Amino acid sequence: MPRIVAKADNLNELNANFAQQQLLEPIFLNSVPKCGTHLVRNVMRMFVPVDQQYHQAFIQHAILRQHQVAFSEAMPHLSWGHLLFSDDAAIVLRHVRHIVQIRDPYKWVLARTRFFLSDTFQGSLEHLKGGNVSIDEVINMMIFGIHGKAPSLNEIFTHNAVSWLGTKARILRFEELLLHVRNTETDAAESFFRDLLKDCGIEKLPEDWRDRVRIGSDRQQSGTARENLVGGGDVEVPDELTDLQKDLVEYAAPGLRKILGYQ
Repeated sequence: MPRIVAKADNLNELNANFAQQQLLEPIFLNSVPKCGTHLVRNVMRMFVPVDQQYHQAFIQHAILRQHQVAFSEAMPHLSWGHLLFSDDAAIVLRHVRHIVQIRDPYKWVLARTRFFLSDTFQGSLEHLKGGNVSIDEVINMMIFGIHGKAPSLNEIFTHNAVSWLGTKARILRFEELLLHVRNTETDAAESFFRDLLKDCGIEKLPEDWRDRVRIGSDRQQSGTARENLVGGGDVEVPDELTDLQKDLVEYAAPGLRKILGYQ
């Protein structure tokens, strides 16, 4: 199994600086891998009592049945993970407030490239590191997948995002969340976070919400933020895909960006 080696945060301790209200309903923060999972998780952790945060596991399909208690109505928790669309997932989430975070596939390809080339990710792709493969070839692997080793962009977004469209899940775009954590003084940010908390079953936006968002969104608290990835410095990943690489994304997953609202 791949391992993620990331530094710990101290958000549980910082959470104690704020008055917290007990959750009345379970919340699950779902996301496509490499779509800003830590950002939405860390922000929401500042609005929920620590003893109602499910830290036992990062919930994924393979371990779903062992962690169904995270979705208990009798003992509501805030939990998080990458849970693909399936019959089992639909059943356990039927009474859960469900957020699905997505990201522009163009940016996702680059984020996945940085992550896989870093030492934060340790798995079956170690042979790609150290300059053994050109950066353009790695980017293509992130788009089309690697046979028997890594799924394609189309597979990941189909099962982790598109399949949840039209259900009760609230779709959250990483870019919108990022915009508002960077501009908390605006009325738009206040409206955004009020709506996000309501979608999570938290009716009242606390007066100190800006302080909570600022602490939760601190990039130093995220072990997978770009600047906190370990290693990978011998390969420079570009900030933008080339026009040809964008065409490859459209070829590999036609209509994906449109259905996700990025066109």
